[in-house]
Amino acid sequence: MGSSEEYTFVCPDCAQSITVNVSMRDALVDNGCVVCGSAVSEDDFECLCA
Repeated sequence: MGSSEEYTFVCPDCAQSITVNVSMRDALVDNGCVVCGSAVSEDDFECLCA
């Protein structure tokens, strides 16, 4: 589990989809969706692990 992992994030409210790294994932969980501001949980991410 390194910082090079990437995740697909899909907002549960506005359905915005973006690929993020670990630090961006943590920021989204802490601060909410950057598009609509809705709360985000770790369940809203899918690991793009090989």
